Amino acid sequence: MQLTGSEIVVECLKEQGVDTVFGYPGGTILNIYDALYKHSNEIRHILTSHEQGAAHAADGYARATGRVGVCMATSGPGATNLVTGIATAYMDSVPMVAITANVNLPLLGKDTFQEVDIAGVTMPITKHGYIVKNVEILADTIRKAFRIARSGRPGPVLVDITKDVTAAVCEYMPEPLEPEEKKCRYTSEDVEKVVELLKSASKPYIYLGGGAVISEAFQEAAQFAELLDAPVCDTLMGKGGFDGRSPRYTGMIGMHGTKTSNLGVSQCDLLVALGARFSDRVTGNPKKFAENAKIIHIDIDEAEINKNIRVDASLAGDLKQALRDINNRLEQQEHTDWMKTIADMKEKYPLRYDPDQLSCPYVIETIERVTEGEAVITTDVGQHQMWAAQYFHYTHPRTFLSSGGLGTMGYGLGACIGAQLGQPDKICINIAGDGCFRMNMNELATASRYNIPIIQVVINNHVLGMVRQWQTLFYGKRYSQTVLNDKVDFCKVAEGLGCEAIRVTKKEEVAPALEKAIAMKVPVLIECVIPEDDKVFPMVPAGAPIAEVFDGEDLAAR
Repeated sequence: MQLTGSEIVVECLKEQGVDTVFGYPGGTILNIYDALYKHSNEIRHILTSHEQGAAHAADGYARATGRVGVCMATSGPGATNLVTGIATAYMDSVPMVAITANVNLPLLGKDTFQEVDIAGVTMPITKHGYIVKNVEILADTIRKAFRIARSGRPGPVLVDITKDVTAAVCEYMPEPLEPEEKKCRYTSEDVEKVVELLKSASKPYIYLGGGAVISEAFQEAAQFAELLDAPVCDTLMGKGGFDGRSPRYTGMIGMHGTKTSNLGVSQCDLLVALGARFSDRVTGNPKKFAENAKIIHIDIDEAEINKNIRVDASLAGDLKQALRDINNRLEQQEHTDWMKTIADMKEKYPLRYDPDQLSCPYVIETIERVTEGEAVITTDVGQHQMWAAQYFHYTHPRTFLSSGGLGTMGYGLGACIGAQLGQPDKICINIAGDGCFRMNMNELATASRYNIPIIQVVINNHVLGMVRQWQTLFYGKRYSQTVLNDKVDFCKVAEGLGCEAIRVTKKEEVAPALEKAIAMKVPVLIECVIPEDDKVFPMVPAGAPIAEVFDGEDLAAR
């Protein structure tokens, strides 16, 4: 059948099972928006307040559902406003397709109004990028974009389409969506080598990353931990990939990881990395990282193996399948003494905070208690992010959504909107610091426009908390540009943008505020006012060995 390029875009989205698109219209993309209007009963379009919010919402939708998120923007500034969201998705391996429109083909390269080479701009932060100049290849290009976005190690793909292509007509033939075949590039001998290393260990430790969530290897990782009889730590991206309430779980590893995880990994004789990339925030000083251990690395991206840390054995392939292959060969191991050592560490080094005042850890624990641990938590970046990772016990994958690799302030609210639309039966709560919330708080208007019942918790300490913490510890308390004690009233802002608002200043007000917000089933902001000098502990100084982890008590004793 003969269709315009714009109609082909919509038909391809339907082919790929897309039910929600996030975006903002403009001149060059008007033809596509006209086609979306005609198919509004099949594809829901969410008009965000800013294109960056659209990219973050598509990202949150993808992380919460495991499906490809889709965002759209017009040429020039519309497209460039997607860049931070695309980079966020790229760093955290999130499947996303960003569709932009550009000026007419004869006008490309002539500094035309709102012309930007967005494919060139985003080349370093996408798995692949296309600029479509011929309507005949449009359908195949979109199909390739979705295939690349979700295959292997997922990530964002850009499709830029010139405006004349969106108006041109050609023959369109539907294509059924084919299931992805996950390929493993390891041999039976590779698996046997891994199994032999596992059997020879007396103090093994499992280090679990975001790949465990992406590959949906939750059950396989749990079985592996039981067979190996080993403790488990995770990264920020790995939250929910292993049951956070399991006796084997020791908390996060790295700069703000638990003492047990950091000291345990430093003492182990075998470290098994599952879908993790040995980030600098995890390893600290790489030369001192797990220096007493042999290391096994399992990852779908072969380029990650031996990139940051040299390993003794590896499997390049889908983590879920790799763990199945290992579990089928590994006999039950027993490490009673080692597990007792780790249990003693957990008892000796619990996470601590001041119980006498309202604090972010208390808010996080209350959120878990009120929601019975079943909420989807999104965060922005900073102290509140680390507290949300430390004090909420994530028991299922895709329930903790946060910008790990890029560390994007302003990520959480858009992501929470996307997550709520992808998981409408879940309670979705975004936790943000006051500094982060300022960056994209206009997306509350998006939530109110569509009555998306998210809960926005603002942890307000009137400072840029994480930067202030570094200034306190390492910069002689010179608080350069980190004090936010001004006249902004977040509750009035929320109400002005069409949302309900509650201010909390005492511990006993937290649970009733949450219960009220959940019952309302409308977008609600809860502002929690906490002291300006609360700090995230434990902590490892940047570049130091993770064995040098310290907390507030250690600092006071120095």
